[in-house]
Amino acid sequence: MWFRIAGVPHHVRVEGSGPLCVLSAGLGLTWFDWDPVVPLLAPHRTVVRFDRPGHGLSAPALVPPSAVGEGHRIAAVVRALGPAADLAAGAGTGVTVVGHSIAGFHVEAFARLHPSMTAGVVLVDSSVEEDARTPAAPALRTAAAAVAGGALGAVGVPAAVGPTARRLAVRSARTGGGDPAPRDLVRRCYGTTRVLRGALLENAHYRAVAAELLALRERRPLPAGVPVTVLAASAGGPRWLARQQRLAAVLGARFHEVRPAGHLLMLDRPDAVARAVLDGGSAGRGQPLA
Repeated sequence: MWFRIAGVPHHVRVEGSGPLCVLSAGLGLTWFDWDPVVPLLAPHRTVVRFDRPGHGLSAPALVPPSAVGEGHRIAAVVRALGPAADLAAGAGTGVTVVGHSIAGFHVEAFARLHPSMTAGVVLVDSSVEEDARTPAAPALRTAAAAVAGGALGAVGVPAAVGPTARRLAVRSARTGGGDPAPRDLVRRCYGTTRVLRGALLENAHYRAVAAELLALRERRPLPAGVPVTVLAASAGGPRWLARQQRLAAVLGARFHEVRPAGHLLMLDRPDAVARAVLDGGSAGRGQPLA
């Protein structure tokens, strides 16, 4: 299905039944990167996946990304479902939001901005920035991303190498196996200048979004009593795991190292992601999920 949010057509998939769960993928990824997780959740949850502007099948962005903007975007996607969302969520149960990589910033922002809508937060090998500062000249960064995307698109780079680059990137971010995504969908998304521009735009504003989230933490607390779970991939190594543990401490979250797993944890260990959602993080703090 499609919803127009802030003037941009968004591609949205809804499956299953029960309380709402929204899955948001990392930079440059799409709705189908959650495919292994959905069958594990759909018998128990209404699973909502959406493509951010310039990602997957959604239309290009009209404005640069921001932490607040992405938090409100998730809320707008949920509200766009209308009465179906109210029925699925149930009276007062809210939504569990799951964010991978950079989308960890987005779902945390959602929880801080929309506490009454939030039932739980799961961060899946989330991006972490302990001391991010807003870079200068954001307009120049936006323009540079647009120019680079346009120039590469004009000479056919996305169509020529986009799908192959996607598959190589996925393979390198896993502990084993290649890219399980259907080839036709990979070509449809990654062979386009639109998706290349979307990824470049998010990358250009990554630091700004991280800095904005740090400021938001100072102003807006996480909703009291809402479980937060941090899942960290073992392949990140000791330093990465230590940073993820510190993130969990800052958020008052439960921390779980997932092994074996690479950064694309939802492909390597969909069972661990589903367990974190369904258990509400009730497993013991720090317990490895093997």
